[in-house]
Amino acid sequence: MRACSSALTHSCNEGNSLVIYQMGWGDLGVFGQPSKETPYLDLMASQGMLFPNFYTANPLCSPSRAALLTGRLPVRNGFYTTNAHARNAYTPQEIVGGISKDELLLPQMLKKRGYVSKIVGKCLTLTCFFSRYYEDFKINQKTGESNLTQIYLQEGLDFIFHQTLARQPFFLYWAPDATHAPVYASKRFLGKSQRGRYGDAVMELDYSVGQILAWLGTLGIDKNTFVFFTSDNGAALTSGPLQSGSNGPFLCGKETTFEGGMREPAIAWWPGRIPAGMVSSQVGTVMDLFTTSLALAGLVAPDDRVIDGLDLSPALFNNSLTDRAVFYYRGNQMMAVRVGIYKAHYWTWSNSWEEFNQGINFCPGQEVAGVTTHTQQEHTMQPLIFHLGRDPGEKYPIR
Repeated sequence: MRACSSALTHSCNEGNSLVIYQMGWGDLGVFGQPSKETPYLDLMASQGMLFPNFYTANPLCSPSRAALLTGRLPVRNGFYTTNAHARNAYTPQEIVGGISKDELLLPQMLKKRGYVSKIVGKCLTLTCFFSRYYEDFKINQKTGESNLTQIYLQEGLDFIFHQTLARQPFFLYWAPDATHAPVYASKRFLGKSQRGRYGDAVMELDYSVGQILAWLGTLGIDKNTFVFFTSDNGAALTSGPLQSGSNGPFLCGKETTFEGGMREPAIAWWPGRIPAGMVSSQVGTVMDLFTTSLALAGLVAPDDRVIDGLDLSPALFNNSLTDRAVFYYRGNQMMAVRVGIYKAHYWTWSNSWEEFNQGINFCPGQEVAGVTTHTQQEHTMQPLIFHLGRDPGEKYPIR
């Protein structure tokens, strides 16, 4: 999105491209991954602003995406489950079939300023305010080959082209899912990485992001376009050594409220507006993208409901910091809270003994006694507190 004087106007040909998919913090080279699978994302970070302290709203895909689109925690927008602290929240008990019609969604709000919105890729929450999405596709389960990411890429590029040609402001929610089981990649990328099929998928997604950014430059709208890359939850660690991602130094992965399940890679990119090569210490969440996108479009967030997302503009343009807490929910249970550099666990749980004994392990090789518990342990009266600066892996409670 681009500000023309103090507000956005249709004649400026503004756009907002948001890239989101399941990927671990440690999958990016800029965060220390040695496999060299993400040269385009690393370049994006060098040209923009990196957020090492960025979080999803839930360690599962559906609730976190609903939170992004509403700017509200799942316990506020209703897209959660009360089933065993949300072991599975793909079909939430509170909302079945999509986000409640009572919620105000980001594309719905942007439409007031003439924005055309589109989702390309994984869609678990709604279809109402987006043009179309893909649902049926083929994956060779034996080889992992599928050209779906290339279909997503071309669809995104075509959308950007047509909106640019029409001088129409747009919001693109580009959500490929190649790193989600069953992991897949196109023939060009299969067998190219050092990390098996998952690494192949990361390479193709990285390449696709690079193509999108290059296309913005070719069309001459890169300086008009705000792009944000992040993920909906931490990398899954349960898919086996060749289909699992990396959460870097953080504990556990997807479906847990440890750092590995909810801290995400995040990069903001806007040439000429966001200073290049910056690293922000701002603590952010996917819900902030709702409020920030509205602010960049010259809109204010709804005032008839609680909005959990912050406007990140001060961090993006002035590198200033805003104090805020991060709440880690699993279902409708608040499991932990981060304030400053400290994190307090009021409940701990990885997964059940029944699942664990069947070989399903959310924290392979990372078991921490009294922390990665297989029963739901309450610590409300004496929370487990960690200093995330000294102990990002949550291995040594300070009390």
